[in-house]
Amino acid sequence: MVWLPILSWLPKYNLKWLQMDVLAGLTVGLTTVPQALAYAEVAGLPVQFGLYSAFMGGFIYTFLGTSKDVTLGPTAIMSLLCFSVVGGQPHRAVLLSLLCGVIQAVMALLRLGFLLDFISFPVIKGFTCAAAVTIGFGQVKNILGIQGVSKEFFLEVYYTFHKIPEARIGDVVLGLLCLTLLVMLMFMKSSLTSDDDSTCTTIARKLVWAIATMRNALVVIAASLIAFSWDIYGNHVFTITGKTTQGLPPFRLPPTSDTTANGTFVSFGEIVKSFGGGLAVIPFMGLLESIAIAKAFGNQNDYRIDANQELLAIGVTNIMGSFVSAYPVTGSFGRTAVNSQTGVCTPAGGIVTSVIVLLSLAFLMPAFYYIPKASLAAVIICAVAPMVDYRVVLDLLPFVVTFLMSLWQVQYGIIGGIAVSGVLLFYTMARPKIKVSDHGVLVMELSSGLTFPATEYLSHIMHTRALQVSPPRSVVLDCSHVSIIDYTVISELRDLLRQFKLREVHLIFAGLQPSVLKVLLAADLKGLRYTDSVDAALQMESRNLLDD
Repeated sequence: MVWLPILSWLPKYNLKWLQMDVLAGLTVGLTTVPQALAYAEVAGLPVQFGLYSAFMGGFIYTFLGTSKDVTLGPTAIMSLLCFSVVGGQPHRAVLLSLLCGVIQAVMALLRLGFLLDFISFPVIKGFTCAAAVTIGFGQVKNILGIQGVSKEFFLEVYYTFHKIPEARIGDVVLGLLCLTLLVMLMFMKSSLTSDDDSTCTTIARKLVWAIATMRNALVVIAASLIAFSWDIYGNHVFTITGKTTQGLPPFRLPPTSDTTANGTFVSFGEIVKSFGGGLAVIPFMGLLESIAIAKAFGNQNDYRIDANQELLAIGVTNIMGSFVSAYPVTGSFGRTAVNSQTGVCTPAGGIVTSVIVLLSLAFLMPAFYYIPKASLAAVIICAVAPMVDYRVVLDLLPFVVTFLMSLWQVQYGIIGGIAVSGVLLFYTMARPKIKVSDHGVLVMELSSGLTFPATEYLSHIMHTRALQVSPPRSVVLDCSHVSIIDYTVISELRDLLRQFKLREVHLIFAGLQPSVLKVLLAADLKGLRYTDSVDAALQMESRNLLDD
């Protein structure tokens, strides 16, 4: 692990890299500001908390990150998880960021990144699909301009449809218009080709690409101007963001206690207890999301990332972010894609993005008063729509369990999915496929490794197919796929050898790998017979029958 990856590229930094990093940073910054405002809405926090969470990552990742493309900041999934754990309480969201950062940094120092390998693809897909549905539908009420809708998903669905007659025409029209423009610009960007290399076409293509890339900022600005123009004439036809806190957040210690609306003091221990399983899920999901993005763009752009160093970068970002009132952040796929496509050369592009966010906090907060909630809802819906994957998932059970549990309680959905995947994994370990064929002698081929959960099943097959039949039969056990063996397996094999000897038949091991054979010989198993192959074992047993 290189503690300061910046030292590997900073000595080589040049003017060309600076130009590309500034361009990419500006482009990503114009995407980050409206998304951060929108994601704060998903987290149930005042909009300024989205911006508070969007600038620390750019500075920290420049020093500690190993991917030139990744941008850290608020994302749809982390915002949803944050809301599910803290319920839109700012002080607790900030404390959650601190605790998540500590957990992530400790994992990095202990090099525990391998734990992420135990979260299977169907579980991730089930969770992200459920998150997209939950987040997307949660914004329908803002498109409709209706109030008083429950945040719990199933109740939210019911009350959204129940209150459709209360929809505000201005919000509906503006929301649908914003959605239409965003979708059109998204398709325009994806349909750009480079078939025609003429100068005019190239310029036009770059212009369309720039407009489409900054579509979120442009749509939000346009919607805000419309809302402002109506509002100054006294026509309040849109639901707007309203008053926001202006200026940079103070740098201070994260809160370690809280006070409820009725004045009840809540201690640090009580807050941590209220986080429940979310305190495990959020750090893991943050790491998983960011490292998956870093690996994807590393492969695309031909460089390698250090997973444990990435853990450290995210952990330190969340720790330091908690000192400026940020909630938990991770890598953003959409903004990382923009960063890469704009031609960023080093992580220093994140500094430019962070400066854009800080300038917005310092000077533009009064202008955010007029941002219609319908326009932010449109930004969120278009951001999460690609997360819904319609491809067939082969491991259907973990996917369905994760999806349904995430709709019920998002922080427990991934835990349930991991549990189901674990049960399926343990079942395959405890019930390995054993192919039995008859060559005069029974040949049992283990199609996978042999570990202690499988010993009882192997013993059962041996007894029912060979030892308890009349007359008892010899067995050749094909161990060519067995690479490790433990004490429990050895103990069971010792008992099986004794049972075969009592019935005057043989158990012959074939195809033992050197490491396994060494362990068996060291265990001093009485009556141990072994050969290099199944054919050799069959020949050995044939000679034994002739001798008898």
